[in-house]
Amino acid sequence: MAAAKSFADKLSFEQIKIELLNTAYGNDRTLIAKLDPRTLFLWYAFFGIAPWFIHSRFILAGMLLFVIGTTIMTKVSRLIIFILILGLLGESGYLLIASLFFGGNLGIIIPLLVLTMKLSVISLASITAFCSMSPERLGEGLLRIGVPGQVSFSISYGYRMLPTLFEEYNHIFMSYRLRGKSPEKHGLFYFRTVIYFIKLAVKSFYPLLLSMAKRARTTVEALETKGGQYAFRNPAVKKLKLANLRIGKTDYFFLLISVLYLISIFISSHYVSF
Repeated sequence: MAAAKSFADKLSFEQIKIELLNTAYGNDRTLIAKLDPRTLFLWYAFFGIAPWFIHSRFILAGMLLFVIGTTIMTKVSRLIIFILILGLLGESGYLLIASLFFGGNLGIIIPLLVLTMKLSVISLASITAFCSMSPERLGEGLLRIGVPGQVSFSISYGYRMLPTLFEEYNHIFMSYRLRGKSPEKHGLFYFRTVIYFIKLAVKSFYPLLLSMAKRARTTVEALETKGGQYAFRNPAVKKLKLANLRIGKTDYFFLLISVLYLISIFISSHYVSF
């Protein structure tokens, strides 16, 4: 019971909000967070796409070990890692059950492991790249590689507003609980209580959507008042905003280590049967 209570406390709305804030703003002192956003975009472009075209289990395992190391360096929240593992296990389990149900056999396990490794490499690379950048750095990096100002600001704004929206969703959910009536009997395996909370969770999304639309309209009006459209198109403003972005020795060193490691595992794959 003590372990269950501790686990429930870690999954509280307040704790999840704190974890989201730490993910967005608490990783700025790591080595990877000091890299230029363009370096991380280039690095992620390979690790996010290449695994789909690689079928060697040895190379995929080597890439997986590498991105596990970079994820540890990022000091990402354990909650995000837990959600990632839960999603990978759910995806693999679903495919395994579906294949067995439609006449497959246990030989499907090896291809599923290969698919899971590919998804793990891509997911951990995403965590390494995007959890290392604050919303401001992410928006600046997108703007620097040529993404329109409106798009880069929208992505950065959505990233920044996520903890606030999560907190507001919690308030709406709790207000429904206060005004509603929970089942007097839980039923077998608490199915009545589970159905009750699922209904509240779905109903809470509708007021949240209206609130998001109102916030977005207020933000757009504030940007228009302060000349946001002009700033997005003005080269001088863009140059001033991106003046702090520079690719330095640390960026080149990180890319060099990544390239040398990839070359080593590609060469080693010719001598290792796996």
